[in-house]
Amino acid sequence: MIRHCSHKPAFALLAFILLLTGGCATVNLDSHIAESPEQALAMASDESNQMVAQRYLLRIASRYQNSGNHEDARLLLRSEQMANPVPELENQYRLQAMASALELEDTDWATELTANSKADDFLGYPNETMARAATLQARTQALAGEPLPAALTLILLAQTDSSSDPQQLHNEIWNYLKNASPDQLGQAADNAMGFEIEGWLELANTLQDPDIDLDNQGRLIRQWQNNWPGHPAAQMLPEKLALLADLATSRPEHLVLALPLDGQLATAGKAIRDGFLAAYYSDDSADRSKTDIRIVDTSAGSFRELYQQLSETNADLIVGPLEKEGLAELSSMNTLPVPVLGLNYLPGDSRKPAGLYQFGLSAEDEARQIADKLAEDNVRQVLVLIPHGEWGDRVEAALRTRAQTHGLRALNIERFFPEDNFRQVTADLLGITTSRNRAIAVERTIGLNVEFEPRRRQDAQGIVLVATPTIARQFNPLFAFYYGGDLPVYAPSIIYGGEPDPGKDRDINNVNFTDIPWVLAEDNPLREQAQQYLSGTRGQLGRLFAMGADAWQLSKRLPLLQQVSDATIDGQTGELSMTPDGAIHRKQLWAQIRNGQPELLETPEQEPPGTEGETFN
Repeated sequence: MIRHCSHKPAFALLAFILLLTGGCATVNLDSHIAESPEQALAMASDESNQMVAQRYLLRIASRYQNSGNHEDARLLLRSEQMANPVPELENQYRLQAMASALELEDTDWATELTANSKADDFLGYPNETMARAATLQARTQALAGEPLPAALTLILLAQTDSSSDPQQLHNEIWNYLKNASPDQLGQAADNAMGFEIEGWLELANTLQDPDIDLDNQGRLIRQWQNNWPGHPAAQMLPEKLALLADLATSRPEHLVLALPLDGQLATAGKAIRDGFLAAYYSDDSADRSKTDIRIVDTSAGSFRELYQQLSETNADLIVGPLEKEGLAELSSMNTLPVPVLGLNYLPGDSRKPAGLYQFGLSAEDEARQIADKLAEDNVRQVLVLIPHGEWGDRVEAALRTRAQTHGLRALNIERFFPEDNFRQVTADLLGITTSRNRAIAVERTIGLNVEFEPRRRQDAQGIVLVATPTIARQFNPLFAFYYGGDLPVYAPSIIYGGEPDPGKDRDINNVNFTDIPWVLAEDNPLREQAQQYLSGTRGQLGRLFAMGADAWQLSKRLPLLQQVSDATIDGQTGELSMTPDGAIHRKQLWAQIRNGQPELLETPEQEPPGTEGETFN
């Protein structure tokens, strides 16, 4: 009897034998698209040809990079399979690796990529990619904390690539050189070879001294240009240096100081005037044979009408007005034919004509710095005391806005009037009132008297106190009375009278506050001279005097601050910088009241932040 058997087992056996003898079926890596980095690595590991495997990984990494997914690209580029690229793929690998390291700001990776790099590494690339390779190389060196090698790379690029924009290259070279340390620059200058490198290093070394002011920097730049007339950077200075070089020659010669010299604001106007003139006469760079300062009174009449009269004269710059109303009158104009350095600020939503700059002792600036300090000290959950009124509204709004960017939380914001019961305000702020009410509710529920000790809220990490000295001296002891004495207190300059008063200011001991260098800086030649010969240089008037002194310094440098985004001036009212819309902002100093007197404060270490509370929004 003949049996008919199925052939399926035979074919299965044949397939198994072929699998053992012939190996796995291969995948064409030239066309394969991986669904994940892990799959790409697995596919590459199955490929016996190292070049094919690495080329595949570079192609998949490039797809991730083109879609903005640099994290997955990094997984491939930093894998063991790409640890030693074959020589034919080294250049492509470096370009892709540097691009992702920069996008991810991966300093460790950047350090690895540039560990053995030389300035001329980019010369190994084809002409069409040479500039990109050099730029990536320089940026990666800078990310690795090596700005000097980054500058040297671009100096060499400028010598070898005529297609690159020389102005942009010179700007980037200078940005790297100015961040190199004096020791690095000095050592490099000793070993420098080549006209262009020597010239760049001499320029950088010339301007390294932090004590050289902006006026002398301009003089030194022009002197360097005279000494290196054939140097490419002398013929096309970096834009920031070109501004500095032109600073002295382009400063206004005919200035109008427009201030209220009569009426309610006369005292403030005169203090600003005195500060402006004191700074002018103590400025060795001022050419008094050419500079003309005219002082006009703004206390009567329309400032817009006064401005129109002044704009018909030979005035180069008007400093003023101090009055907000006068400044607001200019906001209806499209452009100002004569630039104005207003000594106050328009509301944030106001229209600002071209040619208007704004500078003042802004309470909003100080509120923002308090928020920055809280974040720096890791104090993220705070209780806030601010007076009622329009001024307090502006402080609260500025504090809320900046605090929100740091992720800070307001557990409670109490607004107060000077005539309020400060005990009750403090008890409400610290949660004592809530604690008492809770105990009273328990007593009513159970019908018995309960022994009770009130507790402040435990989620607060600090207090923001916005108050005048007289009021602050009452609030600060109450914080301790209501079990909040362990909380750090932060305040604006309004809390300090401007002069040491240990007998009274012991009541604000341990309060951290921000104030201007005129008040807090230890060494200040202008302040020492002014206090010796002039009145109105201390206390709140002293702050206005300092504002006037800074108005003189600003009058010379408005184009520099406007055109160079990172330009700053070390002023009497702080480190001054300008926003794109022409508003001057100040970065002040920090101090703490100790034994009734202010002492400059280093950044204290705080406990880690908590997670409860309501956000500033």
